[in-house]
Amino acid sequence: QVQLVESGGGLVQAGGSLRLSCAASGHTFSTYAMGWFRQAPEKEREFVAGIRGNGANTDYADSVKGRFTISRDNAKNEVYLQMNSLKPEDTAVYYCAADRPNTKTIMTVRGVNYWGKGTLVTVSS
Repeated sequence: QVQLVESGGGLVQAGGSLRLSCAASGHTFSTYAMGWFRQAPEKEREFVAGIRGNGANTDYADSVKGRFTISRDNAKNEVYLQMNSLKPEDTAVYYCAADRPNTKTIMTVRGVNYWGKGTLVTVSS
């Protein structure tokens, strides 16, 4: 069982930055690929970014490439999402996800093993 707790959401103006963090419980963090998803009001949950267990490879949704960066610290059992140049369309609840095998970088909603409860990001225009 893996528990994931997100933090760092909030209200930011368009063009600003936020850094999301996700803390994971347990001693098997590096055996999971980690990712971030988001869900805007009345929309389906969508993949944002994913990172391999050893941190060597990452993938991003086209909508965030060049603006968002995912990273992880296996010593701290944490994964991060640095979000720059935020746009109003980035407004959503952001969810941390853990998946196996740890070689994955792209995740699907149905395939995720564990979810956090989410943190709200609101970008004002």
